[in-house]
Amino acid sequence: MSTELKISYAPPTGKPLGTNAWFKFGATVVRPILNSFAKRDWRGAENLPKTGAAIVVCNHISYVDPLLFTHFLYDNGRAPRYLGKASLFKLPIIGRVLLGAGQIPVERETATASQSLSHAIAFLKAGHMLGVYPEGTLTRDVNYWPMKAKTGIARLAILTGVPVIPCAQWGAQRILPAYSKKLRLFPRSKVTVIAGPALDFSKWSGRAEDPVALEEATAYVMSAITKLLEQIRNEKAPSEIFDPKKSALPRTGNFKKDSR
Repeated sequence: MSTELKISYAPPTGKPLGTNAWFKFGATVVRPILNSFAKRDWRGAENLPKTGAAIVVCNHISYVDPLLFTHFLYDNGRAPRYLGKASLFKLPIIGRVLLGAGQIPVERETATASQSLSHAIAFLKAGHMLGVYPEGTLTRDVNYWPMKAKTGIARLAILTGVPVIPCAQWGAQRILPAYSKKLRLFPRSKVTVIAGPALDFSKWSGRAEDPVALEEATAYVMSAITKLLEQIRNEKAPSEIFDPKKSALPRTGNFKKDSR
């Protein structure tokens, strides 16, 4: 399925900013369903830019959390764009809604994945809010703490200079545990999403191709996300961060399924 002709980098319009007919259709269907099994605890909305290009980054703990994170952003005035894994776009109905809502499929861990940077920059130049999961997949940490992330977010932040808003979420893992297909809809789970102040990347200005700068800036992003998560969970993250590169687990995919 070719999607190139469907991609639009038109400036965001509508209310919430960035919405369109397909996005509104999806929101109209999905938000009441989410509200039926999730109690919302939205915090830090004042840190989300109301207009203009911005990147929001968040931890990834459940297959359902992108819907809840988007719900948080939508409720607070922005309809974001994502670069999502291509398999989602092949699903009946869901894939059509995602494409219509302006989201872009990316074949992860392939040569074409490099195109995602160009797509992201084009969205930001148009003035959209871009949602990014820096870890690139669900956390492999057994206690759901953020793991070491890929450096793509750092490169994007340094190249574009747009505001980067760190966010953290907690509660989605009670609805759908990581790498599980067993939904737990009742009793309703409290889902907390918090947005923090914009991050400052000036220290690494002009160093988007410097591997050391990218590693430092990526660690800075994940530290900000982790600190927000510590606030939500009211506990300290472990001092040793899970590093997928030092693990025997596959970089992406459901490793629990793959190991059986």
